[in-house]
Amino acid sequence: MAKKNPTLAVGRGEKLPVSKGAGLTAKGRAKYNAATGSNLKAPAPNPKTEKDAARRKSFCARMSGMPGPMKDEKGRPTRKAASLKRWNCK
Repeated sequence: MAKKNPTLAVGRGEKLPVSKGAGLTAKGRAKYNAATGSNLKAPAPNPKTEKDAARRKSFCARMSGMPGPMKDEKGRPTRKAASLKRWNCK
């Protein structure tokens, strides 16, 4: 039986708000990893190794192809746009 994904919130410090680049904090990654048995790692926007550069390139390719707008109805960037910016995706 698959484990359920935990509920993560900005208010509890588990996610960053869109204004700060979106994504999970260390606390959020730890909670998600414990609940699902996963092994999420911190973002690699400025890769220091070839392995980090490959992770960044892979993330950018996957996330850029996701459906959805880059701005909401009020013209603000969405979580998708914020995460792409945080990872320095072109």
